[in-house]
Amino acid sequence: MTDRLSAYAPQALSVLRIVAALLFLAHGTQKLMGFPAAEFAPPMFSIFWFAGVIEIITGILIGIGLFTRPAAFVASGTMAFAYWMAHAPANFFPTNNGGDAAILFCFVFLFLVFAGPGRWAVNGK
Repeated sequence: MTDRLSAYAPQALSVLRIVAALLFLAHGTQKLMGFPAAEFAPPMFSIFWFAGVIEIITGILIGIGLFTRPAAFVASGTMAFAYWMAHAPANFFPTNNGGDAAILFCFVFLFLVFAGPGRWAVNGK
């Protein structure tokens, strides 16, 4: 059974990449475009604004599978920075400080740096 499942690993990797990228993109569009609706709009050129720009650009690149490894590296670093600067000081536990998504994004994108984009990508492996 595992052999048959392993045959679909490249496609599953692509699905992981695309779903993570779409969720990441939604965080960027929420910050910069107010969609989906947000309570907070960061001032232009603030650290949160730059995070939104990175989330949109890398979300699009990772989603379509173009320059996936460098885009995922930047996205992973952005999420590590976001966690340690915005979430960790609030509380030690990620579930209490709201940083669980940042940690998950960080490690999914770090995985993509090493694994590549999977089968369905603009520039392949």
